[in-house]
Amino acid sequence: MFFKRRPIDFDSESLSAQTWRRFKRHKLSMLGLFIIFFCCLISILGYLITPDKTPFANDQKLELNIKTPGFSQRLLLERKNEPPTDQSILKTMLFGDEGDYISYTVHYYLFKKQNVIIEEYSGHTPNRGAKDTLNLAEVVYAIDNKFPIQYDQAKETLSFYEIGNSTKQTKTVAELRKIIQEKHIVRKTYMLGTDLLGRDMLSRLLIGTRISLSVGMVSVIISICIGMLLGAIAGYYRGRTDSMIMWLINVVWSIPTLLLVIAITLVLGKGIIQVFIAVGLTMWVDVARIVRGQILSIREKEFVEAGRALGFKNLRIILRHILPNVMGPVVVMAASNFATAILTEAGLSFLGIGAEAKVPSWGEMTSAHHGYILLDKAYLAFTPGIAIMVLVLSFMLVGNGLRDALDTRSIDDKPIAGN
Repeated sequence: MFFKRRPIDFDSESLSAQTWRRFKRHKLSMLGLFIIFFCCLISILGYLITPDKTPFANDQKLELNIKTPGFSQRLLLERKNEPPTDQSILKTMLFGDEGDYISYTVHYYLFKKQNVIIEEYSGHTPNRGAKDTLNLAEVVYAIDNKFPIQYDQAKETLSFYEIGNSTKQTKTVAELRKIIQEKHIVRKTYMLGTDLLGRDMLSRLLIGTRISLSVGMVSVIISICIGMLLGAIAGYYRGRTDSMIMWLINVVWSIPTLLLVIAITLVLGKGIIQVFIAVGLTMWVDVARIVRGQILSIREKEFVEAGRALGFKNLRIILRHILPNVMGPVVVMAASNFATAILTEAGLSFLGIGAEAKVPSWGEMTSAHHGYILLDKAYLAFTPGIAIMVLVLSFMLVGNGLRDALDTRSIDDKPIAGN
């Protein structure tokens, strides 16, 4: 049985539906859109999907520095002597989780009476790492240090008080050893290896996605708000107002973007919030010029004249009648500015004046490891660099697809025959 393809009713199809249909014809743009959605999903889930859930994925283990992808290490988890944290999933997703345990790298361990003796991994041969002696009860439970742990050698038991529990507990040494072997000796695999400070590269790369997208989103919102406001005022009122705004635009336009961002960052201070503001305050000129040009050509249209004749206020005419007709070019410019903001933030972090060192910015990660490009560890700098390239390219592809989709003259929209 054969089915005929239903012809498209172009007259009843909405403008957004037509734009989406045209956009879907661009395979590369759809690929870029898929990559952006995938990165957004990673950013939203955040610490829920990272192997290292500490804030900014900043769990440093200097003895594990510069380990190759796939490296595996055995760890001993010791319970912190603090009340347990009851943290919600949402808070963990947004800010990470310090956790209730301290981890030690373990080369070997052995049990001796009421203690477990470990030799920490040093990365050398022979190992010769630091040796630590930990009480079995302190490894498993949060011990109240006001009451010393009592060891009964005859019965092979340990008696202690937990924090927040007034009842004295007694556990056998054999029971504690079994718990440690089953739950507190774990093996962790670093899928992308570790960085110079022994931090998990995969975790920092995933959290770096959130940093880059956040910078792009906030910067684009700031630039669009300022650019549309000034561009609309200049294009609609013209005259002296237009001249003053255009003078301001030309002055900002004449200053190199990176130098202006550096100057603003130095004034506001170093930090990721300052980067948001600095990048956003330097990208509004493109939006303002485009909005001004569009409004200059639209303000004399019949529907605008009709609004004036009906007594509508200028603010209503601008917001409800003119600006919706210039959103197409603004959306395309927003996609381009998104890519520019990501590159600018990466450049600032690479120069050391962007995000703080503990913040997993892709630019900072590239800067910290660029010296290894000439060695056999070039992937340390290439991995975040490729991530920057792929994300920026995705936004540029989406911008090109939106430009063609919004330009009805560049697409052949002939109906498909029903027979």
